Amino acid sequence: MHKSQQVNDPQQDKSGLSNVIEGNIRTIVQLREKAAKQRNVQDRIADAITSFSGCMFFVYLHIIWFCVWIFLNNGNLSIWRFDPFPYGLLTMVVSLEAIFLSTFVLISQNRHGEETERRADLNLHIGLLAEHELTRVLQMLDAIQNKLGILDDRDSELADLEMETRPEDVLAEIERLHRLALQNNKRTMFKTN
Repeated sequence: MHKSQQVNDPQQDKSGLSNVIEGNIRTIVQLREKAAKQRNVQDRIADAITSFSGCMFFVYLHIIWFCVWIFLNNGNLSIWRFDPFPYGLLTMVVSLEAIFLSTFVLISQNRHGEETERRADLNLHIGLLAEHELTRVLQMLDAIQNKLGILDDRDSELADLEMETRPEDVLAEIERLHRLALQNNKRTMFKTN
């Protein structure tokens, strides 16, 4: 086998990761590519403009544009000044550009926000499934321990871990602690004033 064939063969390119991890990485890449292909024309245009306006070339282009504009309109040349100082036309053009660029950025951010929300939902579902599976495994281990007559340490956290975790209970507790922390912060602020 030639060396060039080894480099191009994906089976030969092992990164030292397990097959499961490599498969997960491929799946994630495929899902991202699929999401990118599903964007409509308007989203693609907004993303392209946002991407271009977020690079240094865009900054350099504007520096050159402003320098040329000011040079042509400063009165040193014997040509007609189409936008004399204070450069009202330039100000208007830049303001319009800022309005459109901010709109394109918001469109891209909204789409990215929706993708982030979908990924967060997926992470939540996977986390809940993993928690459920681990709880079930702990319950099975406890049953095996009882069947074999192994004494249980009553001070252990095992009983707490064997209970099903309900997301609504966790969220309610987070909210309760958050409100408590806000109340404590308000009390502290009033005491210092």
